[in-house]
Amino acid sequence: MIDWPLAELLPHAGDMILIDRVLAFDEEQIRTSLTVRPGGLFNRADGSLPAWVGLELMAQSVAAYAGCHARSQGRPVALGFLLGTRKFECNVEHFPAGSELHIHALRSLQDDNGMGVFECHLDAPGIHAVARLNVFCPPQADSYLNESSASSTGIQP
Repeated sequence: MIDWPLAELLPHAGDMILIDRVLAFDEEQIRTSLTVRPGGLFNRADGSLPAWVGLELMAQSVAAYAGCHARSQGRPVALGFLLGTRKFECNVEHFPAGSELHIHALRSLQDDNGMGVFECHLDAPGIHAVARLNVFCPPQADSYLNESSASSTGIQP
């Protein structure tokens, strides 16, 4: 298990950090986990999480992958974007409270411009979800955001 605090690996804060821990990572993949606990931002009245939250769990696992690599190379954690997903399939409608969910994200493509594709699996006893996530981590996220903001407001830098 990785001892780095998740807040130092993800560009998320507080209750928006949904995964509990990084179990392992290497050059191509990451394994994370969480225990479903009642009272979170997305929990249903019975304490379970809707299955669609699985996409965010997968996306946060990919963000943690990028954060682990940045941290191990002495670079700051960068902002990334989930562009979309393909083939999200889940065999349940919700993840019951108390479930220990394990997420595996395997990088299948990444280019020098920051585009990437990850094959993701979420598993627990009786639960299986899969998806392919398309992500983008611009090489200089701050200038990218400033450029996008200026072009949407018509203000020239």
